Amino acid sequence: MSDIAQVAAQMKLESPVMAATPLEVRNAALAHIREALLAHADEVFAANAADLAAADEAGVASAIVKRLRFDEHKLADVCAGIEDLISLPDPVGKTLLARELDEGLTLYRESCPIGVIGVIFEARPDALVQISTLCLKSGNCAILKGGSETINTNKALFQVIHAAAVEAGLPEGCLAQVEAREDINALLACDTSVDLLIPRGSNAFVRYIMDNTRIPVMGHADGICHTYVDRDADLAKAIEIVVDAKTQYVAVCNATETLLVDRTVAAEMVPPIVAALREKGVEVRGDKDVCALTDCTPATDADWDTEYLALIISIKLVDGVDEAIAHINAHGSHHTDAIITENEATAAHFMQLVDSAGVYQNCSTRFADGFRYGFGAEVGISTSKLHARGPVGLDGLVTYKYKLFGNGHTVAPYASGEKSFHFRDLA
Repeated sequence: MSDIAQVAAQMKLESPVMAATPLEVRNAALAHIREALLAHADEVFAANAADLAAADEAGVASAIVKRLRFDEHKLADVCAGIEDLISLPDPVGKTLLARELDEGLTLYRESCPIGVIGVIFEARPDALVQISTLCLKSGNCAILKGGSETINTNKALFQVIHAAAVEAGLPEGCLAQVEAREDINALLACDTSVDLLIPRGSNAFVRYIMDNTRIPVMGHADGICHTYVDRDADLAKAIEIVVDAKTQYVAVCNATETLLVDRTVAAEMVPPIVAALREKGVEVRGDKDVCALTDCTPATDADWDTEYLALIISIKLVDGVDEAIAHINAHGSHHTDAIITENEATAAHFMQLVDSAGVYQNCSTRFADGFRYGFGAEVGISTSKLHARGPVGLDGLVTYKYKLFGNGHTVAPYASGEKSFHFRDLA
């Protein structure tokens, strides 16, 4: 048995203890973690400086380097996220169903932690803080594997967080860290100990995880998000929303990659939107009709299926909302897609038929985020339809169990017809 398998097996044994930890203890641990992060900030910043220097020496792209940085601003953000997390209600132990099956025989469905969660993520050391604190608040144990590009920062953060959590009364096995890249495959093989895997990273990275484990995987491989400018759109709103959705932060899964515009208003809408995007340094790739309206790079078929994660956007004209919906459902990643329109009926039609985890009207796709949804933070965004969808916060990190209370009840009388159920839902 590998070291990782041993860690996971031991964590599986401790996970019921973690699940039973009172909310007061979990919240106290979060508060202690926040204090510890502030107290050890200089050590974390020094570790991050080493990672940034290594990235610079390796010639890592500036957009990726921005995601590697953990500075005063990132520290303030994660500490604010922890405060928000503490204020949120306990997702564990909620009664989801109460039903009397027969006199003296009562069934309850109650929320409970998933158990042991493995989270494998690239870049963004602040993700380690968000993931670990979300797992602890929801009563889960977590095995964390960060990217090698921030190995020093991740190690420093983990040491601070784990020590603070244990000092506050959580089990020693509440958190574990995996550092070596070769340990990923060992973790993927822990299907008897790990209950769920959440990968965060590139398309190829997530696909590799999905293809090489029997552990259930929750997450998304692509972030090909769309904004559709309808014939009833307000131009000023459209410009502001599109620019924000594309340029506010390009190296993220909720940035808009493709802009669709209703053909009937294209002459009015496309040139000013393109001009605003170019002011922000965006390269525009358009279909032949867009190229006829503004000077831009001709788009290829591959552009409609590309997550750029860069200052590039593809633009296509469509014949109305139904063609926009068809294009999004065919080429999107079912992550987040938006319509800009003042027509409520058109918006309702779009939001009903677009098959994505998030569908928006008159706002930026960049709002697809657990913190912005009031979840405190998120462990990732899921485009699957089973268990959790969209930004995954506390509610996405719990499942449920059934508790049945009887008084000497047996099945035989019900099977013979001597007794029958009356199924009465309780308040």
